[in-house]
Amino acid sequence: MKILLVEDDEALAELLKNELTAHHYLVDVAFEGNLGWQLAEGIIYDLILLDVGLPQLNGIEFCQKRRKKGDRTPILLMTAQDSSNQKVTGLDAGADDYLTKPFDLPELLARIRALLRRGNNTRLPILTWGKLRLDPGKCQVMYGQNQLKLTAKEYELLELFLRHPERIFSQSAILDHLWCFDDPPSENAVRTHIKSLRQKLKKAGTANDLIETVYGLGYRLKARNQESSATQNSGIPPAFLPIWERYQHQYCDRLKVIQTTLDHIPTGFLNPDSLHDAIRESHTLAGSLGSFGLTRLSEVARQIEHTLKTAQDRTMLRETIAPQIEELHQGLTQNSPEKPTSPPPEIPLPHILTIEPDPIFAQALKEQAIRAHFNLKMVSTLSEGKEQMQQQRPDLILLELSLPQTSRTQVLEWITSLSSAQPPIPVVVVTEQNTLNDRVAVARAGGEGFLQKPILAQEAIASVRPFLKGDQTQSPQLLIVDDDCQLLAYLEEILTPWGFEITSLDHPQAFWHILQQIQPDLVLLDIEMPEVTGIELCQVLRNDPQWMALPVLFLSSHQDSETIQQVFLAGADDYIQKPIVEPELIARILNRLERRKVGSKGRSPLQVQRYLHSS
Repeated sequence: MKILLVEDDEALAELLKNELTAHHYLVDVAFEGNLGWQLAEGIIYDLILLDVGLPQLNGIEFCQKRRKKGDRTPILLMTAQDSSNQKVTGLDAGADDYLTKPFDLPELLARIRALLRRGNNTRLPILTWGKLRLDPGKCQVMYGQNQLKLTAKEYELLELFLRHPERIFSQSAILDHLWCFDDPPSENAVRTHIKSLRQKLKKAGTANDLIETVYGLGYRLKARNQESSATQNSGIPPAFLPIWERYQHQYCDRLKVIQTTLDHIPTGFLNPDSLHDAIRESHTLAGSLGSFGLTRLSEVARQIEHTLKTAQDRTMLRETIAPQIEELHQGLTQNSPEKPTSPPPEIPLPHILTIEPDPIFAQALKEQAIRAHFNLKMVSTLSEGKEQMQQQRPDLILLELSLPQTSRTQVLEWITSLSSAQPPIPVVVVTEQNTLNDRVAVARAGGEGFLQKPILAQEAIASVRPFLKGDQTQSPQLLIVDDDCQLLAYLEEILTPWGFEITSLDHPQAFWHILQQIQPDLVLLDIEMPEVTGIELCQVLRNDPQWMALPVLFLSSHQDSETIQQVFLAGADDYIQKPIVEPELIARILNRLERRKVGSKGRSPLQVQRYLHSS
C-alpha cells in the first residue's frame, strides 16, 4: 500500500515514515502543500496523510482541490487544533477522517487500516495461493505449517503478486509499486529480490518456482493448473463460441479463395494477383485460427502460406497442398464444440435511437452498432422517434436534419427540448447540409455533434461514443485496425472485460477520421491490409506532432526478423505475434498504457525529483 505523507514538521515526518515503513507501507514525503500536490498528480496513492497547517497550500485547500478533480483517494487530516469547528471544516472539505495532534501511533495505524478497508469496501482478506497464505493484518506469511521470514521488500513483492495473481509485472512496474520515487534502485535490485524470494519459498517447501519469468514481459505467479493448457489449445473456449458461430462461414470462404486459386493451376490461368490473394488468406487464417484456440489448424494454414510463397514448381502446388487443404476444410466445417450450459450474464448496452430516412444507411448503422456493443433502434420519421421515446428513453439520438413530412424548424425545436430535458439527451446530427448557418443552428438548438454525409456507418458510430453520457469514464480507449472482422470480434470479446473501450476498424482508409474523433490512448495495427498497410499508418502517426507519442502495438503472423525490423523502424512500441495469447496481449497493453500515463499525467516523478534537489 502506497501512502503520501504531507507534513511540514520534518522530525515528525521522519518519525511517521519510519513507523509506517516498519508496517510495510510505502511512503512518499512532502514538506509543503504544493509539492504534495505535484506528487498526488503524478503518482497513484492508496491513502493521503495530510497536515492542515501547511505552507503554500494548506491541508483544507489541498483536500478541496483533490475532491473537485474527482480524486476519491482516502484522506486523513492531522492538526494540533482541537476545535469542533476545525474538524467540521476538514470533513466538509472532503477528508475521510480527522486526527488531533499529539496522537498515539497505534491509533494512527488503526485509522489508516480502517480507511484502507473502507476504500476496498471490505476487510483486508488473507491472500492464498495453494498452500501459501499471506495475512496482511499480521504481516505474516505461511506455507503450510512453515512460517517464512521475509525482508520488507520480499514481503511487499509477494503481496503484490498475490493481490494481482493473473497480472504480469515488468521490472519498471515493480519499481513504481514498491519503491519511493526519490530513491529508486536499479532494475538489477528487482532481480535480486525476486531471486531471494524464490529461494525462501523453495526452502519452505514449494515444489516448483512459484514466481515465473515471462521473458520479454516480466514476472507473475505460476498458474496452479497449467496442465489444462494443452486441452484448452485443442478447441474453442466456450466464451468465444458465439463469435466463432457468427464468422465460421467467412473462414470457410477464405479457404475457398485458396482452393479456387489452386484449381486454376492445371488450366494455366494462374495470375500473380490470384496467388497474392491466396497467400493473404492463408496468412489471415494462420493468425486468426490460433487466437480462437485452434492451434493445429493455425499451423496447417501457416504451412500452406509458406508453400505458396516458396514453391519453385507451381504446377505441383495443387498436389502438394491438397492434404493440408482437406485437413483445414474438415477442421473448419466440423469444429462445433458444445455450447455452455448457462448463458453469460447480460450487460446493459448504451441505447441509441436513430432517426434516418435512408434505409440502407440506417441498416449499416445498426450493423456497426452491434459490433460496437451498442443497442440501436431505427425509425425513419420524427413522429416515430417520439413514439419510440415513450417506450424507452435513449442514451443518445442520431438524427438526420432533413426528415420527411417535417420542417427544419420542427427538428431544431425538438433538439432544443431534448437538450433542456432532465437529464438532457445528447443529439448528434448527421446530414448532407454543411453550411456555417446549418452548424450554428444545430449548436444553438443544443445539438452536441455534427456529422457530414457522406460518411461511413463505422465512422458515424465511432464518432458518437464521446457524446454518450454513460460512457464518460476513465476507461482507456483502444483503436484496433485489422481487415479481419472475425479477429476484431475476438479482440473485442477478450479486451472489453478488462475495462477498455474498443473501437474496431476494418477499413484502414477511415483511420485518420476515426483517430481524430475518438482520441485513442493506444492503437493496435495489423501489418498487411488492403490499400494501406499498418506500417504506413504507423509512419503517419509518427510524422504528426499530435500523435507522434501515441503507443502503437502491431499484431501479425509474420515471424521473420526483416518484417519485425521494419515494424520497429516505422516507430512501433511493441510487436505481438499471432496467434494471440490473451494474458500476453493484456499485459503488453497495460504496460504501454501505464508508461504513457506516468509520462503524461501532471509533473512526472523525475520532474518532481529535480524540483526536490533544486529547492
